[in-house]
Amino acid sequence: MPRDDDAVALFLHASDPAVTASFSWGPYAHAAEALAWLRTLPAARERGEQLELAIAHHDGGLIGIIALSELSRRDRRAMVGTWLGRPHWGTGANAEAKALVFHLAFALLGLERLGAYAAVGHERSQRALEKVGFRREGVLRHWHRHGDTVHDVVVYGLLASEWRRGAVPVAVDGEPPAPFVVA
Repeated sequence: MPRDDDAVALFLHASDPAVTASFSWGPYAHAAEALAWLRTLPAARERGEQLELAIAHHDGGLIGIIALSELSRRDRRAMVGTWLGRPHWGTGANAEAKALVFHLAFALLGLERLGAYAAVGHERSQRALEKVGFRREGVLRHWHRHGDTVHDVVVYGLLASEWRRGAVPVAVDGEPPAPFVVA
């Protein structure tokens, strides 16, 4: 989980308008915003609402965030979202982070489906989702707001059975957070 001492790196990346252009938040204007958000994470994790994980580079510390959200225990599904600081676009960090989260979601948590959203005009994000195995399922019209602007999003899905056919081998230590385990 990202920690308070990740606030500076988080602010550095999330203050870039290109990074947050398709988000319903941002860009950050002050480092205090990053710290305030980080401090909301433990309670959201305890409630089983949001599982935010830091994407860290072995040399550079935090380079982005990957999260599971919109968890439906009954339906055994969740949404995954990822963002990276601009210097890390196209480096393979997204695919590596997704491989770990897929293993967490399907092998350890017992989920049967992951979904993801991408802005309609964000073709790079759409290609990245397709490259790691997601299938485009349709467009959700007027799905979210960024300021006063309403955005459509492309919705993607990946089933556990599809993941198993092409799973990238990963190693995960420790136990998953109990509020997210569905099976």
